[in-house]
Amino acid sequence: MKKAGIATGCLLVLFLGYQWLSSSSHEIRNAKPTGKTIVCFGDSLTFGTGAGKGMDYPSQLSGLIGRPVINLGVPGDTTTGALARIDTVLAKEPRMVLLTLGGNDLKNRVPKETAFKNLERIIQMIQDHGALVVVGGIDIPFYGRGFGFAYEELAVKTGSVLIPNVYTDIMGRSNLMSDPIHPNSEGYTILAGHFYKAIKPHLK
Repeated sequence: MKKAGIATGCLLVLFLGYQWLSSSSHEIRNAKPTGKTIVCFGDSLTFGTGAGKGMDYPSQLSGLIGRPVINLGVPGDTTTGALARIDTVLAKEPRMVLLTLGGNDLKNRVPKETAFKNLERIIQMIQDHGALVVVGGIDIPFYGRGFGFAYEELAVKTGSVLIPNVYTDIMGRSNLMSDPIHPNSEGYTILAGHFYKAIKPHLK
C-alpha cells in the first residue's frame, strides 16, 4: 500500500507538471518580429504529402492571411536534415518560421534527446535573426515516447509559440486522412487553421 501511494504521488506530480506547462503562458521571443517573409519549414506535413494541388497547409494558410507563404517542406526530413539546411530558411529573411519537425525522428526511433537538441538549435538560429518561431508539436498516445511533453518544454525554454499537437481534430478521422500519417486536402485545411490561430496575434 505504501509503494502504491508513492507511485500515485509521483504520477500526480508528473500530471500537474504537464498541466502547468500546457496551461502556462510563457514569454514569447520576437513577439514583434523583424524580417520580411513567412516560411513553413519541415517535413512531409509541410510539403503537403497527401494533399491535392495547392491544398498543402502553407498554400491554404497563404489564402487565410492574404500574403505569400514560402513552403520549405521536404518529405522524410529529420531534425538532423533540417539543421543541415537551415541556411535556406535564413536566406529568406524570415519574419515568422512555422515548424513541423520531429515526426520522422519519432518514427525512426531517433533518441528524443538528439531530436530536441537539434530542434532547440534550429529555433535559436532562427530567433537570432529576429524571427518569431511557431512549433507544431506532435502528441501521439502510446507511441509518442514523451515527444508531446518535450515540445511543451522546448516552447517554454526557447520562447516559441506552440501548437501542442498539429494532428488535433485530424488524426483518427478517416475522412480527413490520405494515409495513417498524412492528412488529405480537408485535413490540411484544419492544419492551416491551427497555424493561422497561432500566428494571428503576431500579424500586422
